[in-house]
Amino acid sequence: MATGQNDPERRERIITAALDLIAEEGVAGTSHRKVAARAGVPLGSMTYHFDGMDELLREAFTRFSSSIVAVFEERLGAASTADEARTAVADLVHHLSSGNQRELVLTHELYTLAARKPAYRELIREWMRRSRVALERHFDPATARQLDAMIEGLSIHRALETEPHDRALTVEAIARITRSDDARS
Repeated sequence: MATGQNDPERRERIITAALDLIAEEGVAGTSHRKVAARAGVPLGSMTYHFDGMDELLREAFTRFSSSIVAVFEERLGAASTADEARTAVADLVHHLSSGNQRELVLTHELYTLAARKPAYRELIREWMRRSRVALERHFDPATARQLDAMIEGLSIHRALETEPHDRALTVEAIARITRSDDARS
C-alpha cells in the first residue's frame, strides 16, 4: 500500500472506510482510530485530511447523499415521457428499498444527525433539493416535492416491513400524486 505523497487516494479511502463503519456500527461507534485502521492509513492521516470527526462525517454523508441523487438523476434522466417518469419513480422506490441494508442504515444515521445538528439538516435539505430538481424535469415543483417525500417514505416502509408492499401500491400512489400534474399538461 502506498504511503504519504505517493498515496493520492488516501482521503477517499478514509471516507469510504468511515461510511463502511457507520453502516456497521453507527455514528456513535465510529472513531478516528477505527476509520484509520479500516482505511489502512496511519492515525495521523486522519487529522491531516480532516479537521475532526465532524468534518469527516459531513464529507462521508455528502458523498453518500450524492450517490443517491445520482441514482435519481440516472433513472429520471432516462425518462422522456410522463409515463416513463412515473415508471422511473416506481423503480426508485423499489431500488432504494431492495434490501441494501447499508444504504438504509446510512440514511437513518444521517437523519439522526440532522435531527440534532443544523449542519446535517442543511446536508439533508441539499439532498432533497437535488432530488426534486431531477423530479422537476417531469413534474411541477409541488408534485416533485410530494413525490420526493413519497419515494423516501415508501422506500423506508418497504425496507423495514416484514412483508413489503408490492409494486402495484407504489404505482397507485404515484398515479394519485401525479393526477393533478396531468390535468395541468
